[in-house]
Amino acid sequence: MATEMSAKVKAWAIFDRIVDRAAPKGEHTNPWVRDSQGRRHFEPDYDTLCLLLGVPLYLKANTQSGVPALALDVWLSYELRRAGFGTDQTWPRPTHPRVLPSSVASLLDQLTTKEAGQVKAKLERKSAIKGVTASSASILGKNYTKQVDVIITDWSTGPELLISTKRMDSSFGKNAPNRIEESYGDAKNLRLRHPLAALGFMFGLNSVILHEEPATAEWLFDLLTKLGREDDAYHSTGLVLMEYGDGVTLPDDGEAPAVEALAEPGLEDEEDAAPVANDDVDQAIAGLPKVRLRLDVTPEELMPSRFLAAMVDRVLGITPVTMHREARKRRTGALESTRA
Repeated sequence: MATEMSAKVKAWAIFDRIVDRAAPKGEHTNPWVRDSQGRRHFEPDYDTLCLLLGVPLYLKANTQSGVPALALDVWLSYELRRAGFGTDQTWPRPTHPRVLPSSVASLLDQLTTKEAGQVKAKLERKSAIKGVTASSASILGKNYTKQVDVIITDWSTGPELLISTKRMDSSFGKNAPNRIEESYGDAKNLRLRHPLAALGFMFGLNSVILHEEPATAEWLFDLLTKLGREDDAYHSTGLVLMEYGDGVTLPDDGEAPAVEALAEPGLEDEEDAAPVANDDVDQAIAGLPKVRLRLDVTPEELMPSRFLAAMVDRVLGITPVTMHREARKRRTGALESTRA
């Protein structure tokens, strides 16, 4: 097994335990709150995000492994479940397989306990079943296929939410222009084929850029903000500005691997999974490097809280009230709780 695949397997085991602790038995807290003026806000679980961001640092996983960006994917999917979207609706799921079409999930619900157990055992045992399960999925845009990191979709509705994530920990002046150029192209490609889907872009950035390359940081913040304002680009953009503890860094291996634009749309193969001992996972979590979020210097328009609220509001705003009832209930619940 290749080194980066091994790192991803280990990372998934730690990610899953962190998320499971944050939502015991699948019970998620409600992220919607109101301030003293009665305005509704989405309050993210930043403590869980900081733990997830510490995983690639602990594993010393480089960009090519996919683990650093995966921490953002796992957190965003977790936050969407906190907002009331179902475990099987939001990909990546909190357990293997990471992508499970709703039609398959519905079938499992209709089977007897014995039948469902047999099917689930096969789904969990196989690394991937072509056309059925996978670790990620690619969506056809107007002109080319794009791997999307966080998705809500169904064959009956088409894509309802598409979030792309990117992360940059070093070589800012070299990589920033490429990341922005790619994101502009991806936004137009996806928006033109799926104009009703909630389209978002979340960028993870090492806060050392603020003192190492302040001009690059200013330029990057400005373009990310504008990227979320344009009519033919993303509905919202967000920034996770990360500060690591002393002496903690990720290996610098240059740019992230390119996504194959000629790939077929649909589910993508997953590497073979391997069990990781529970004691090893708990020990890893206890030893995770500390990560702090620099929300104090994050532009207001790029705050993760604003981004998540915009994504949820967009999905609920373009679907009938008979859909996503739990998400609507949770959002309304924030209003009711302050009136009591």
